[in-house]
Formats: sequence, C-alpha cells, structure tokens
Amino acid sequence: QVQLVESGGGLVQAGGSLKLSCTASGWTISSYSIHWFRQAPGKQREFLAGISGNGAMTKYADSVKGRFTISRDNAKNTVSLQMNTLKPDDTGVYYCAADTRVYLTPSPRASGMDYWGEGTRVTVSS
Repeated sequence: QVQLVESGGGLVQAGGSLKLSCTASGWTISSYSIHWFRQAPGKQREFLAGISGNGAMTKYADSVKGRFTISRDNAKNTVSLQMNTLKPDDTGVYYCAADTRVYLTPSPRASGMDYWGEGTRVTVSS
C-alpha cells in the first residue's frame, strides 16, 4: 500500500524555522518526483517545492525561494523541507505529494500528483 506521511509541523514565531519530513512506506520513492504543497485557510492548494527522483533538480515557488530548501534521502525513503525565515503567510497545512514522473514538470500542479500524504499543520504567529 502506497503511503506518504508528513511530520514536523507545529507552531513557530515569525522569523523562525521548521523542518518538515515526508516518509514513504510500502514503496520506493526514488522513481518519483516529490513535491510539497500548502493549503492556507480559504485558499487553493499551492505548489511550494519539488525535487526530481535522483535529487539533481529542484524547483521552488517564488514565494518561498531563498527561504525553503527541499532535499531527499532515497536510502531513507524520505524527503524534507527546511523552512527558514517563516512568515505568518506561511501558515497552512503542508502536504507532500508524489508524481510518478521522475523528472520535474515546468509547472507542477496539485492535479498532476498521483499520491498524497494527509498533511501536517504549520502555524506562524506574528
């Protein structure tokens, strides 16, 4: 059974940092590109960051570029999202998602993902 589990969310003050993890079980993630999305209250799920199957390519939304870093450890079946200089606008539920395409597409979309985790909540207080 394909499963993705996010962890690491919580409450942090503006300017702080959090590291999210996405761990896969029941399958090997090395053949998939993995992405992080965020859904803020009342808003659509938005793409934040993606990483190719071998980790050679990464892509970021402009809103997080320079603050967030995506990485993967295929040996541990885990993808991480290091989030620095957090802002109140970063508040939301963070989801990891797997795309069966090992490469990154030019414009990753939620509708293009094949598997999803259940999300972890991040709250950034001002």
